[in-house]
Amino acid sequence: MNNWVKQWMITALVSLIVAFISIMTYHFLINPQQLALEEMEKAKFVRENEVLLNGKMNHLFRAAAPDNFIGTAQKAVESVVFIRTSSRLDVKGVPMHPEIAAASGSGVIVSSDGLIVTNNHVIEGADRIDIVLNDNREFTAKLLGADVSTDLALLKIEASNLPFLFFGNSDSLQVGEWVLAIGNPYRLQNTVTAGIVSAKARNINLLQAQGVEAYIQTDAAVNPGNSGGALVNTQGMLVGVIGAIMSESGKYEGFSFAIPSNLAQKVIYDIKEFGSVQRGWLGISIIPVDDQIAKEYKLEKVAGVLIQGVNDKSAARDAGLQTGDVILGVNGSEINANADFIELIARNRPGDKVVLTYSRKGMVSKTTAVLKNSMNTFDMVKVRKDKLLTEMGLELRELNDAERIEIRKTGAYVLSVKKGSVVEKANIEPGYIITRVNGKDIRSVDDFMKFAKESKKKIKLEGYYKGYPDMYPYEVEKP
Repeated sequence: MNNWVKQWMITALVSLIVAFISIMTYHFLINPQQLALEEMEKAKFVRENEVLLNGKMNHLFRAAAPDNFIGTAQKAVESVVFIRTSSRLDVKGVPMHPEIAAASGSGVIVSSDGLIVTNNHVIEGADRIDIVLNDNREFTAKLLGADVSTDLALLKIEASNLPFLFFGNSDSLQVGEWVLAIGNPYRLQNTVTAGIVSAKARNINLLQAQGVEAYIQTDAAVNPGNSGGALVNTQGMLVGVIGAIMSESGKYEGFSFAIPSNLAQKVIYDIKEFGSVQRGWLGISIIPVDDQIAKEYKLEKVAGVLIQGVNDKSAARDAGLQTGDVILGVNGSEINANADFIELIARNRPGDKVVLTYSRKGMVSKTTAVLKNSMNTFDMVKVRKDKLLTEMGLELRELNDAERIEIRKTGAYVLSVKKGSVVEKANIEPGYIITRVNGKDIRSVDDFMKFAKESKKKIKLEGYYKGYPDMYPYEVEKP
C-alpha cells in the first residue's frame, strides 16, 4: 500500500511540474505575441494615397528566399499596364496633314483609384496617352506631372478598385537578392523576367547634368518597352521603376537599371500634391572620395564626398559646413559614392531636416541642416505653366541668388523642354537662362511672358548656360 501511494505521489508531482512548465512557456513565449496584437491600435480610415505614398509602410515589407515566383508574378502583373502614346508631327509645308508618331512602354498602378507611375521618356511629347490594363480594359490617361531629373512621370485614369502595388523599401534591398522585372517589351504584354540585384546606387550618366541617378542594377532581362515597368521583390512589393538598359545594340545585354522606389515614391507624391517636384538643396559642390583624398584628409576608409564649395545663404552654410569637409553619412546612411549622397538629399523637400555626419581635419562630427529650395528659401517652388508656355513646350522658374550672381544678370530659368515643341526645334536645352526677350532685358518670368506675348511671329531670346561665359541667341516660332 505504501509503495502504491509513493508511486501515485511521484506521478502526480511529475504531472504538476510538466503542467507548470507548459503554462510558463505559453505565458512568456507565446502569449506576449497575442497580447501585442490585442494591444495594437484599431485600424483607422485615412486617405489611401496618403498611406501608400508617405513612405511609412515601406519598412514592413521584406523579401524572402523563394521556392518559385508563381505567386509574386501573378500578383504583380495585374498592376502593370501597357502604355500607348501618339504625337502630332507637323510636316513642313503640309500644315493640314501632320504625321502621327506612335510609341509604347509600361507603367505601374500605385493606387486603386488609378494613379500610374512611369518614365518621363515614355510619355514625353505625347499628345495622347492610352492605358491598357491587364484585363484588356482601355483608358485615356491624364498627365499630372513629370520630373526630367529623375525620368519619372505620374498619370491618372478615371477608374476605381484597381489592383495596385505597394511600395517596398529599396534601401533594404541587398546585392544578390532576387527581383522580378515586369513590363511590355516589344509590345509583348505582361512579360515577367527574374534576376538578382547586381549593384546599387549606380550612376550611368544617362540624364542631364542635374539628373538624380542612383539606379538599382539587375541582371533581369529588360528590353525596349519595359521602360516604366515594375521591379518587385519576392514579396511582390515595388522596389524600383525600370528606367534603362546598358547596351550597344539597343537590346538586353546583361544589365538593366531601375529607379529606387524610395526616390520614386517621393517624386510622385510631390507631383500629386504640388504639380511639380519639391527638391531640397544643400547648396554645395562635391566630388567623390578616392584613395588619394582619403589619405590626405585622414579618413578611415575610401568613402564619402568632399565638399569643394559652399554657396552663400545655403542650407550647408547655415549648418556650418565648410569647403574641405568630407560628408560621410546622411540620416545614418553611409555615403559610398556621389550617387548615394545625391539620392538621399533628393528624397527631401525644402524645410526638411537632415543629419549629416562629416569629417573635418580627421575629426568626425555631426550637424543638422534644414534644406532649402534652389533659390535658398524654404518656400515650395512653383513652376509656371501658362498657356503660352505650354504651347511653346517650356517650363520656367525664377532665378535663384547663385544663378544671378554667376551670370551677373536677371532672367528666367528653363526647367524643361517638351519633345517636338517649337523650343526643342530651336535647339534650346534645359538649364538655359533667358536674360533678354526681343532685345529687352527681363527680370522675371512675368517679364518673359509680357514680351513674348507682344511678338507676332518669332520670339528672339538671348541668354546663358551655367559654366559657359558666351551668350547664346535663339529664335523661336511663336505658336
